[in-house]
Amino acid sequence: MSDHTPLLTTPLNALHLELGARMVPFAGYSMPVQYPAGLMAEHHHTRNAAGLFDVSHMGQLRLAGPDAAAAFESLMPVDVIGLGVNKQRYGLLLTDEGTIIDDLMFVNRGDHLFVVVNGACKAGDIAHIQARIGQRCEVIPMPERALLALQGPQAVTALQRLVPGVEQLVFMTGGAFDWNGTELYITRSGYTGEDGFEISVHQAQADALARALLAQPEVKPIGLGARNSLRLEAGLCLYGNDIDTTTTPVEAALNWALQKVRRTGGERAGGFPGADQVLAQLDGSQPATRKRVGLIAKDRVPVREHVELQNAAGERIGEVTSGLIGPTINQPIAIGYVDAAHAALGTQVNAIVRGKAVAMEVAAMPFVPTRYYRG
Repeated sequence: MSDHTPLLTTPLNALHLELGARMVPFAGYSMPVQYPAGLMAEHHHTRNAAGLFDVSHMGQLRLAGPDAAAAFESLMPVDVIGLGVNKQRYGLLLTDEGTIIDDLMFVNRGDHLFVVVNGACKAGDIAHIQARIGQRCEVIPMPERALLALQGPQAVTALQRLVPGVEQLVFMTGGAFDWNGTELYITRSGYTGEDGFEISVHQAQADALARALLAQPEVKPIGLGARNSLRLEAGLCLYGNDIDTTTTPVEAALNWALQKVRRTGGERAGGFPGADQVLAQLDGSQPATRKRVGLIAKDRVPVREHVELQNAAGERIGEVTSGLIGPTINQPIAIGYVDAAHAALGTQVNAIVRGKAVAMEVAAMPFVPTRYYRG
């Protein structure tokens, strides 16, 4: 996108401005980075009550037709065919070299697959899907849909007042609901590590729904700043920072997202782009030479993205891809890549911040325990 391309706005733009949001360019959109309360207050409010996020910049699409599941499975190393109705799964679009084009979420809605891709990648993702499987199923972008995320331990309390029945959903399931005659599709999922929901709504009703949610005593608006700090504490990847077309799923420590049925020896092993590379890394026949890890600093020094990581001898062993002082954990935390020899939990490494070594330790993720509702 050139500097002269006007920024797009979401259906909630007027509401953001009314609420005093500080707007910034993000994924080609004008988006709220924070509201007057500030990032720290927004972060803590989401951890303790319920935060409302505008994620309408994300791309929503439908894949329809009898061959849609098999077609989509041919693009990803995950089980699409075996996904039950109204069940949701995390997926990865891969290049022919086995690196990550984008991460996404998809739901089996019975007569079609409902797919949500990242905002910055959506044009390329849709074009890639259309080019690869457009002959096998209908690929239908849904630019008319907005997307809201309601996250936090009190999200269910607030949402069920407006939409009775949502409390029956469990983590990574979804369902169609009605609100004031408006059709919603709601999944119990999100990207904060908290219980919560993502709500697909027609753009014409998005503002009214957002205002109704903000009228609930538990709910406050949350911007991109806290969205980033929340997902980092949860150990979740941000596309473009922690994963991209230079990283494979195994290097990114996303092995959990690759079901056994698609792995070597599985019923539908391989058959996806870059399968030889990915499966060889998974089964250890060609081990990944680097790994995504969590890092906690010993001193209270923020360690940001692109900071070099070194071993005790001063040799470069990797790089930080995301980092900040975690508001909940109250310590500097980071995600980064290190060579395989330094990926074990407890390994001591140094981050080079403004020429000085900051001691860090490879730590388990998430940094803050997740609180997904599993029933």
